[in-house]
Amino acid sequence: MSSFGVLSIVPPLLAIVLAIVTRKAILSLFLGVWAGAVIYTGGLGIVQTFDWIIDAVVADGGFHATIIVFTLLLGSGVAMIWNLGGSYAVRDWGLSRLDSRRDAGLVTWLLGIVLFFDDYANTAIVGSSMKDVSDGLRVSREKLSYIVDSTAAPVATLGISSWVAFQLGLINDAYDNLGIADAPSPFEVFLSSIPFNAYSILAIAMVGIIVLTGRDYGEMLTAEHRSASTGKVTRDDAVPMQDVEAELGDPSAAEPRLVNFFAPVAVLVAVTVGSALWTGYEPGASLYDMVIDADYAAALLYGSFAMVASGFALGKIYGIFGVGEATDTTVNGFGIMLTAVTVLVLAWSIGEVVAALETADFIEGFVSEEFPTAVLPVVVLLLSAFVAFSTGTSWGAMGILTPVAIPVAWSLTGDHTMVAAVVGGVFSGAIFGDHTSPISDTSVLSATFTGADLIDHVRTQLYYAVTVAVVAILLLLVWGATGISPVVLLPVGVIVLIGLVYGLSEFDANRRGIDPVAADPPEARDSGGSVPGEGGADGTQ
Repeated sequence: MSSFGVLSIVPPLLAIVLAIVTRKAILSLFLGVWAGAVIYTGGLGIVQTFDWIIDAVVADGGFHATIIVFTLLLGSGVAMIWNLGGSYAVRDWGLSRLDSRRDAGLVTWLLGIVLFFDDYANTAIVGSSMKDVSDGLRVSREKLSYIVDSTAAPVATLGISSWVAFQLGLINDAYDNLGIADAPSPFEVFLSSIPFNAYSILAIAMVGIIVLTGRDYGEMLTAEHRSASTGKVTRDDAVPMQDVEAELGDPSAAEPRLVNFFAPVAVLVAVTVGSALWTGYEPGASLYDMVIDADYAAALLYGSFAMVASGFALGKIYGIFGVGEATDTTVNGFGIMLTAVTVLVLAWSIGEVVAALETADFIEGFVSEEFPTAVLPVVVLLLSAFVAFSTGTSWGAMGILTPVAIPVAWSLTGDHTMVAAVVGGVFSGAIFGDHTSPISDTSVLSATFTGADLIDHVRTQLYYAVTVAVVAILLLLVWGATGISPVVLLPVGVIVLIGLVYGLSEFDANRRGIDPVAADPPEARDSGGSVPGEGGADGTQ
């Protein structure tokens, strides 16, 4: 147990509560770090506060610093696409082919499923691709960020991705420590865990249900009616994490070309995937080995740099701008990411706080080998969710709980199926915690690349995340009690979600005296595809 006891969970929870109540993410995170420093030092804690912030940047062997540079370079890539006229081109292209808000949501959801290899790249590409199209069709930024966020990380846990590579390493280490002679391979355990990763699978299904039915409830219903009826894709007092047009002004390109959007995006994907395989290559290595051993942070860095470089080339090829203006665009692109980087650094600083206060040890103290076997996956899910929610990192939750959950599951049952079930529980809980936490890096980046207000994104997504989590927990409890295969139970879970979406949307809409489906107004798009009234009441941010 942590020597600080229950005080060890105060800083992250304080930051989360303040962020939700005040809607001031940066201030709330800083106060959370400062509160941790006061608890840790027993004094004013200012020096310790900034020590933790600095440590957060250089932590994990430079991983965080790499992600900061990657995020800044992505900002430059987005700025390049904007200045090249690529954003206008894809907006006009999308508006000429997509006729409704439902169409925009469906395309966003499908793109999120296709780009499964990394959640950061997923949010960047899909959010940037669909933001202008969604604005033109009056989809609220809250809805867009929900679709992006609730697809990206769940998809990344189900395919060959940076997430899976990380988890495979944890599974391998846990089995090595157990010293089981006939242990299955980590990949076999991962494959067996997929049906038990109920939250991730149902979260993806939930996005599809929400998009296809057009029904909403909770704060999302308010956001969608506001956007559909007034054209304000953000609420009046919102502070979007990114506003490219306000930061960069009008594009330099006189003629929007689709190649100026799709070429940089294709370069980002190709170089990121290629670099990942290259960093994992050793003589004699199989494709599987290359995927597992890849340095995904470095690959994302190389990909984002190549994306910016492609902007230089396209500007020259089409005579849009020269090297000087391209350089200015690169630097200006850093600026649109400063809010996101600040929030990321402070969220990681909370991680430094919980490490110093031994929050993980306090939480692990609740994991006992005396838990009833049937509910063990659910207990693991809830603990994983709490860690991810309070620390803002799903990978941290996986890193804390996987080494504990696998030995406990094996000691209780000696059954590899139960091990797979708790691994699925760790995944599910980590992502659920991320989806409900305003200090989560994936929440920050989803809001950033869709141009949403971070707290508005979390508040509107919360209703759907909790609904999915409740159904996922019920399915795992049924499996524990009856042994019915989760492959059979998951379709039942989807049906339950459909019923809940219809029931909750009708109830909430009736209570408010509005329709559960925000209709597409005929004036949703003007001739230029712009959005009247975006941002504040006068149409400004």
